[in-house]
Amino acid sequence: MKLNQLSDNSGATKARKRVGRGIASGTGKTAGRGVKGQKSRSGVSLVGFEGGQMPLYRRLPKRGFKNPFTKNYAEINLGKLQKAIDDKKLDVKKPINEAALRAAGMLKGQYDGLRLLGHGALSAKVAIEVAGASKSAIMAVEKAGGSVSVVAPAKAAAADTEDK
Repeated sequence: MKLNQLSDNSGATKARKRVGRGIASGTGKTAGRGVKGQKSRSGVSLVGFEGGQMPLYRRLPKRGFKNPFTKNYAEINLGKLQKAIDDKKLDVKKPINEAALRAAGMLKGQYDGLRLLGHGALSAKVAIEVAGASKSAIMAVEKAGGSVSVVAPAKAAAADTEDK
């Protein structure tokens, strides 16, 4: 078989409909849009319009609220930390923080800080710096001989110094 002999299976591709190319084509003159009116013109947007009746999105009550001051924390479990240590992605001699996790490729995206959770087991003696930690995670790290220090996230710390 040669490259110039390759072709799609029959029926795999379909030619696009060429509208507005003469009345003999079947879709000439009005191009399949019917005659006159708003819908036959370009730029029409009738999404959500219900013929003058109050639209559904306005009939339903507003509900809930979005807190503009909410914090988005990256969550990491002890089991995932231990796996990274076993895979030699993290160095136990250095403190484990957000920067170390990013360098190890375990953290991507924008977050307001790092939160340590207690799912899984940790056997390595490590020093961890996070913005928050669960009680079970702190207990597990201290049981393994390590330490957890809860520090303010970098953005929050910078904002606090600007206020003063």
